[in-house]
Amino acid sequence: MRTAPTPRLEPGEDLRSRRRLLPGPDVVVGGPSDPGELPADRASGDPRRRWLGRRGAAVAVAVVLVPVGWSYGQALTARGTDSVALRSVEWLRDHGGAGIVSSGERWWYSHHQPRTGGGPAAILLRPPADALQPGVPEAGRGGHLAVPANLAPLAAPPLPGEGVWRAAGRLVGGLPAVYETAIRPDPVHPGLATGVAWMDPTLMRAALFAGVQLPGGAWPDTAPIPLERRPSLVGAFNSGFKLAGSHGGYYAEGRTVQPLVAGAASLVIDADGRPTVGEWGRDVTMGPEVASVRQNLVLIIDGGLPVDGLDQDGRGLWGATLGNRLLVWRSGIGVTADGALVYAAGNGLSVASLAAVLVAAGSVRAMELDINSEWTRFFTYDSPDPAQPGAVVGTKLVPDMRSSPTLYLEPETRDFIALFAR
Repeated sequence: MRTAPTPRLEPGEDLRSRRRLLPGPDVVVGGPSDPGELPADRASGDPRRRWLGRRGAAVAVAVVLVPVGWSYGQALTARGTDSVALRSVEWLRDHGGAGIVSSGERWWYSHHQPRTGGGPAAILLRPPADALQPGVPEAGRGGHLAVPANLAPLAAPPLPGEGVWRAAGRLVGGLPAVYETAIRPDPVHPGLATGVAWMDPTLMRAALFAGVQLPGGAWPDTAPIPLERRPSLVGAFNSGFKLAGSHGGYYAEGRTVQPLVAGAASLVIDADGRPTVGEWGRDVTMGPEVASVRQNLVLIIDGGLPVDGLDQDGRGLWGATLGNRLLVWRSGIGVTADGALVYAAGNGLSVASLAAVLVAAGSVRAMELDINSEWTRFFTYDSPDPAQPGAVVGTKLVPDMRSSPTLYLEPETRDFIALFAR
């Protein structure tokens, strides 16, 4: 048997002082001066331990990133009409990034406020030829609601056609069920136009439709509007905030998604499809005749007047992101003394100016609906080919609304209100 040679010692040197160890099992040959290796008793230098540490770090990163990536991927591929950019922003808002999103939105809107002065909006420069003449109401509505008087403009001098009603959407029993107009919301921003729609519930039934994602769950009335119901589709419009920010509840088809809140502004539809707007617990309450309730914030008009404090927004009611400090796209719904619905939406609105428009349109009670250009939508529909009544064509309330009129004919993400001929 061959044995390892005994190392030669220099004078005065012994084995214990020698830094180079004898080779043998599990013995590292070489000292700290050997590049890339350290003694085995120093854990940071053990290649196996370094590999285990790196593997542990990779596992820790994967534990964090894999669920995040899966969640984000689910958001991007879920059913709905939202763009990739919008889905990304909403995902970030719902996963701890609400402050980042809010700061970004505040910055963007604060640097893109509507300009003051200038000429009127294009829609007011080209009034529709079929508008009703001022002071000449439509006759022969046979017991249905009378067309209201034209709106008194909020900015002077009035423009030709401003505040003048015109029929919109399909006829119901030979009568228009919807009338539309546009007015400037204030004298400081003459380049803006707020669209206003008047709806006769005696000619239409309203229905609360669920979106494919919000409020969640399976519903008989859900987006898209079914083909078999499109021949009677007259109009559709957005509802309120996402439930988490609505300060209210959601009830439909005998199910409560989020509890209804006393004092909340409520759009209520009865079993006959008649809608109204009121304060929950005072103007409207639960009963067997209630088919659906969509709550959002508190009333902005009560008793025919704007409620106190709309300019201050001390309770942060009018949107956690923007409050009432910035002028943005806003929408609202009101009810008149004779039971008509009135919808208003446009760019460059505060809550106070939105309320002023709804008061001008005759609302005795009204509530804010959604805000921001992505969510404010009102469309009327008609069937241009009588041979194909289900092939409907939609028209925007005002041309600069961002969404397509086909939106509610697709798997729309959020809940909305649809109007059908009786």
